[in-house]
Amino acid sequence: MLKAKAWPRGCVQVYTGDGKGKTTAAFGLALRAAGYGLRTFIGQFMKGTDYGELYGAQQLGGLITVEQFGSRTCLEYSATPDPANVADAQRGLARCREVMLSGEYAIVVLDEACVALHFKLLTVDELLSVVLARPLGLELVITGRYAPQELLDRADLITVMREVKHYYSVLKLPARDGIER
Repeated sequence: MLKAKAWPRGCVQVYTGDGKGKTTAAFGLALRAAGYGLRTFIGQFMKGTDYGELYGAQQLGGLITVEQFGSRTCLEYSATPDPANVADAQRGLARCREVMLSGEYAIVVLDEACVALHFKLLTVDELLSVVLARPLGLELVITGRYAPQELLDRADLITVMREVKHYYSVLKLPARDGIER
């Protein structure tokens, strides 16, 4: 394992857009950090089912911790979200804030937090309060489609994944274990 040099400061990264790879990029960053012995916490909003990344992270001796704050079923957009789903997202945001302030992790990822905003499970102000509370040395990564401008204005790095061609529509392939889940 390599030893990480001290960072001059942490940054806020946002991975958004309609293309595939936002969560994958966040997990790639966590894997890279693990190679330096740095710990990453990943809070997954909108997800409450088994994904390969949950089991892969368990193989890394505690360097990547994943907790889910979502339903076991796929949510459909509704102008009035289910109170149970709102409660899950609120619990998740509170947990991510707690972890972020604990000093135990170098990186905290709020996976699909932008989608939770879009589904009205969280408000932009609630998410920004976490961003503004970030300790200077912590790297904060926020993923998901529909990133609002207020979040983008606070980000130090923005990556927009753009779909050009996708085998879901071209080849009619379903989600595959180890690739999409």
